[in-house]
Amino acid sequence: MTDACIRAFVEAIHACPTQLVLYLSGGASQALGMLMSVPGASNTVLEAVVPYTRMSMIQLLGKIPSNFCSQQTAETMALSAFNRALKLSRPGVPVLGVGFTGSLASSRPKLGDHRFHLSTRTSDQLWVSTVTLSKGTRTREEEDKVSSHFLLKAIANACKVPATFISELTVSESSDECEQQFSEDQELEQLINGDICFKVYPFSSDTQLFNEERKIILSGSFNPLHDGHLKLLEVATRICGNGYPCFELSAVNADKPPSTVSQIKDRVKQFGKVGKTVIISNQPYFYKKAELFPGSAFVIGADTAARLINPKYYDGDYGKMLEILSRCKNVGCTFLVGGRNVDGVFKVLEDFVIPEVLRDMFMSIPADSFRMDISSSEIRKNHRM
Repeated sequence: MTDACIRAFVEAIHACPTQLVLYLSGGASQALGMLMSVPGASNTVLEAVVPYTRMSMIQLLGKIPSNFCSQQTAETMALSAFNRALKLSRPGVPVLGVGFTGSLASSRPKLGDHRFHLSTRTSDQLWVSTVTLSKGTRTREEEDKVSSHFLLKAIANACKVPATFISELTVSESSDECEQQFSEDQELEQLINGDICFKVYPFSSDTQLFNEERKIILSGSFNPLHDGHLKLLEVATRICGNGYPCFELSAVNADKPPSTVSQIKDRVKQFGKVGKTVIISNQPYFYKKAELFPGSAFVIGADTAARLINPKYYDGDYGKMLEILSRCKNVGCTFLVGGRNVDGVFKVLEDFVIPEVLRDMFMSIPADSFRMDISSSEIRKNHRM
């Protein structure tokens, strides 16, 4: 491809809404330069990592791969990159994970094929390609260029960017591709099993929110979603001043079996009806939610705040409680606390003793701004009567 064609190719990628994370090892290094040298890269590239040594790859994947240059490793890299992109992207933005691992020409002759494996992962698709090159026909730089062009083509295809790609392979070289589509049910199963970290349903139509990186999150089971939830998040958003308001529901529970796919989909429908974004995660604990959504403001009731600062829920260890909550603080998370009935008494944040080192992490929602004593459990109870 000519430089002009590559530039047009990359401009089209940057113009689409998809944001991506790339994990590249053993080749396609020129693709990074091609992506980053064209204006608009910050719209597209969230992060690029080159795990080039054995230990770097092991730490990236969290395990020792059976083969460092293989289709399976490329797929695992792409999935890991996809989850990383979910964490780094703005809510509701389509994300892409890219994994590449190659064994190209080097300073020493290689016994095996010169080859590379490339994989892309979106929320509903896994794509993988294996390309085998003829040995001795290209320099390392030329092989890297071929793999870089393949990488750009794969990114464009995943971003649904129309482009014409002229193959640079010879008749003796091979390229094998396969893809797998995922239904919504399969995506949710993957989430429950821990393969993907969360799924966003961006029901909100407020376009002014799309550029907000900070999330304002109201977590709960929402069985059912009621006006109190909607009002609480609305008030919290006004207090925060800026941020993307969204609800969050964990498919995995701390003290009971995970929700089923049908249960999750039924809960999600409630948010579609009122046009509010909801995130389905697999983390029931706030310190784990903080790792998923760093820098977020979590909206909680006084009953939840009472449990958060009670050593009883940390094996009776006050130091452990401080350590865990400090982790939330260190990643920039805060808690906005609304008044709730606690053991039959209406309480607000000021009724609790917050440890000094954590005090600036908690903010009160004034009772005159929000007070609603009804709960989802009471609604279910009244509905059964």
